[in-house]
Amino acid sequence: MAGWVYIMASRPYETLYVGVTSDLARRAYEHREGVIPGFTNQYGVKHLVWYERHETMPLAIEREKRIKRWRREWKFELIETLNPEWRDLYEDLNT
Repeated sequence: MAGWVYIMASRPYETLYVGVTSDLARRAYEHREGVIPGFTNQYGVKHLVWYERHETMPLAIEREKRIKRWRREWKFELIETLNPEWRDLYEDLNT
């Protein structure tokens, strides 16, 4: 089963959340709508700003753990390689 590593943001250069899922569209929707209580809901982290697909969940989990240990600046740089304008990429998932 494939896995996705993703980063959600409250707004550019502010609060970030790094996560992993097997269903990116569903998980991004849950963050956007505040369906699941927790960090992202508490801090208004609702914008999907970066994602990456992996062939297996173990590979995705390994990548997520690595990114979580990174400095914030490195995460900003990663986001900007895919999404220099910090657009909410959620809409792109449904096209």
